[in-house]
Formats: sequence, structure tokens, C-alpha cells
Amino acid sequence: MCTGINRSRESMGKPMSFDSELIKGMRFFDPHIHMVSRTTDDYQAMYDAGIIGIIEPAFWTGQPRTGIDTFKDYYSSLIGWERFRSSQFGIRHFCTMGLNSREANNEPLAEAVMELLPKFIHKEGVLGIGEIGFDDQTELEEKYYRLQLELAKEADLPVQVHTPHRDKTQGTSRSMDIAIEHGLDPKMVIIDHNTEETVKEVLERGFWAAFTIYPFTKMGNERMVEIVKEYGPERIMVNSAADWGISDPLAVPKTAALMLQHGIDKKDIEKVTFHNAIEAFSITGDLSISLFEEDPEIDQNEKFAGNSILRGGQMPKVDKESIIIK
Repeated sequence: MCTGINRSRESMGKPMSFDSELIKGMRFFDPHIHMVSRTTDDYQAMYDAGIIGIIEPAFWTGQPRTGIDTFKDYYSSLIGWERFRSSQFGIRHFCTMGLNSREANNEPLAEAVMELLPKFIHKEGVLGIGEIGFDDQTELEEKYYRLQLELAKEADLPVQVHTPHRDKTQGTSRSMDIAIEHGLDPKMVIIDHNTEETVKEVLERGFWAAFTIYPFTKMGNERMVEIVKEYGPERIMVNSAADWGISDPLAVPKTAALMLQHGIDKKDIEKVTFHNAIEAFSITGDLSISLFEEDPEIDQNEKFAGNSILRGGQMPKVDKESIIIK
């Protein structure tokens, strides 16, 4: 019995292995990744793997927040420290702002968040409203989903929709129904966390279909290969989420490598791992392909609010190939 437990633990959390030479020279954009839960080493590994742009949707932080100031500080970090930290590794950081579905069920706090959101949605680097939608598909979740759709509509911003883990097919259809009911153009709505059961309806109704590649759950990258083979690359994008749980911040380049191994055309791979996400979130004008034509200048001695990513006399680059951590 103990042997079985050990074997299970050994298998948990292992990253999807890939040959980085396969994707050498390719560029990637991860449109849904929660970098607040990642280390600076992850940023370095992401850049080394070709990730040069990301979007960090506002979400919950692992446990319920208890006051509006915690939301204010969190939103401020997405457009402040996290944007700075990302830039120190040559990755352009953007975000979406919203009240997540889990915390929509705390109505007094949700009301306060709705008063706060308009102060953040037009800040530099904010590309849309998200991630919003359903978790348990409660009345309060629907109420604040609708209110945020109206906020997006008034501000002419794209919406990043979190589809529920339970009753996903029903929740996905319902999310789209409500968005259309509020008069949103499907081209302004990114339906996330899709699976084989939801993708056909999402694409047929004209929405963007995003897929989160998670180890052991949601959508593996072998399944993602088959979806692109069946549906093609139009209005499909791949992301990692890379949140508090078992996740992989390199899921996008690893999926690209697997697609290459399975003979998918490189141009199609570039659409689902780079171009489509940029097109979907380019409404504000803050995001465009032209931003990535030149490498950004990096000075890791820079500081944000007096803080640096370096510690003590650290040199900027970490040699991750060495077994010795000096």
C-alpha cells in the first residue's frame, strides 16, 4: 500500500517533457497565466522557451478575501509590481480586471468590488474584463457576471470568461447565452477552459475558444493537438493558467512542440500559440503584433517602489544548468 502511495506521489507534478530545440526561434504569447503564483525562475524559464508576452487575469488568491483593500492591493499589483517583474525578464505583461466567480458569492464584498473596478479597467496594461463567469452557477454569480458584462460593454473592452469545472457544457452554453443577451459581439468574448465537449458550440457561435493546458486535468496537450487537427487554428488559443495548483508555466511552448511533432503546420501553431490571442485582445490598442518586433531593453538593476528582483550582490542571470546554487 505504501509503495502505491509513493508511486502516485512520484508521478504528481512532473512537467511535460519536450525538446526545446524543436521550438527554437518561435515566439509565444500566453493569454491566461497567474504569475502572482509563480517565481522569478519561472519568468526566466518562460523567456528562455520563447514566451515574450502574457496576460494575467484577476482571480482568487487561494483563499477567500475578507475586505475590499485586499482587492485594491491585488489589482494594483497586477499593473504594478507584476508588470515590472515580468519586464525584468523581457516578457511584456498585460492583465484583465474583474470579480472572479468564487468571490461573487460574497455579496457585500462583491458590491464593493464593483465600485472599485471602474478605477482600474482603464489603467495602462489592462486589456479587458476577466476572468469572470461561473463556478457553482449560483444566482449571485450570474448577477455579477451580468454586471461585469455591462461594464465591459460600456468600456468597449473584451471579456475573458471562466467556464465552470462542474457542469461545464451547460455552464459554457449559459455563459454565451447571457453574453449575447447583453448585446456583446462574440468576437469580443474569449470563452476559456474549453474541452472537446464545448469547443464545437463555442466556435459555431462565433466566440473565441481558449484552452487551458493542465497536467492531469482540464485539457492535456495531446488532446489539444487533436482539437487543432479537427477544427483548425481559427479563433483558438492555448494558455497555461499556471495558477496555485499543479500547473506548468511552459504549457504553451510545450504544446507547440508537440504539435510540430504531430505534423501540424507551423503557421497554424503560431496562430494558436501567438497571433490569435494578440488579435483577440487588441481592441484597446495597447496590444499589437508590432510591440514584439524588437526585443525590449532589460536592466535588472532597475527598481519598482524601491524594490528589485535582485537580492544583495546578486548578478542578474541565474545559471539553471548548474547543480550548484551559488
